[in-house]
Amino acid sequence: MNVRRRLIPAAAVLAVTALGIGTLSACSGGTAVAANTAKFDVVASFYPMAFLAERIGGEHVNVTTLTSPGQEPHDLEISPRQIASLEESDAVLYLKGLQPSVDDAVAQSPVDVKIDAASLTSLEEHGTEVGGHAAEHDDSHAGEDEETGKDPHIWLDPVRYAQVAEGVGKAFGKADPEHAADYAKNTAALVKQLTGLNTEFENGLADAKSKVFITTHAAFGYLAERYGLTEEAVAGLDPEAEPSAARIRDLENMARADGVTTVFYETLVSDKTAKTVAGDAGLKTDVLDPLEGITDQSRGRDYFAVQRANLKALQQALGAK
Repeated sequence: MNVRRRLIPAAAVLAVTALGIGTLSACSGGTAVAANTAKFDVVASFYPMAFLAERIGGEHVNVTTLTSPGQEPHDLEISPRQIASLEESDAVLYLKGLQPSVDDAVAQSPVDVKIDAASLTSLEEHGTEVGGHAAEHDDSHAGEDEETGKDPHIWLDPVRYAQVAEGVGKAFGKADPEHAADYAKNTAALVKQLTGLNTEFENGLADAKSKVFITTHAAFGYLAERYGLTEEAVAGLDPEAEPSAARIRDLENMARADGVTTVFYETLVSDKTAKTVAGDAGLKTDVLDPLEGITDQSRGRDYFAVQRANLKALQQALGAK
């Protein structure tokens, strides 16, 4: 898209050649290298960023994604081929703090337009419990398993995601002023949809009999706070973390006290922990999708469809009409 293109560093070229990749090619939505196309070439770190880029950019952008469908984004290690894609892109859209290897690659890349979604809204520190529920229960084990840090899962809150969308739209317009009007129009349409989704969640969860839900991965803290719920996670922000016996006992006691019916697990991580906790406490299991990647197992083919499936799952688990 840009007349002035960057040269790929010799080390990256050698690495790509060694892998036998050959010429660079574009593949929107995949993990191939972004080509030197006539469009605004955007490299997105994982699905929620790619979704924004595609919806806001429309016909004017060529989007490639660093994280393959079905790949756990937290575990991504950048390949030489993907480093080359950053060198050839017009912009990179990522979420700092979610994927360390992406953060490092972006920091070292000379790409002119670096859009950090985390800088476009507010982030909070979350741990295994979010929503102010902990003080109501026995805190004798408080802190034992608590893994706190800046929570990057902002896209699961439609309001924060809309804030990010607005920032991305402005960044696209500044970087590619020829199509700024279209980017602004597309952004406004997306924000309107996200505002409607927020209303659906507000109305759909307003009469929930219970306000507490259990997940294996603390990905839904922002969503819980937005709609007056409390997420109790088996583990913290790391989806692969193993809980202690004390944490599991606390969750079982909390589930009985609050009438919790379901332990939620996600699509990209094993359901073993959820089934263990649920079996010990006599609970059901179900999917609550953190939307880190769309796969054939996802309940829906895009962000909005999966979020509505999440709402339905929460309504059923929490006794909402």
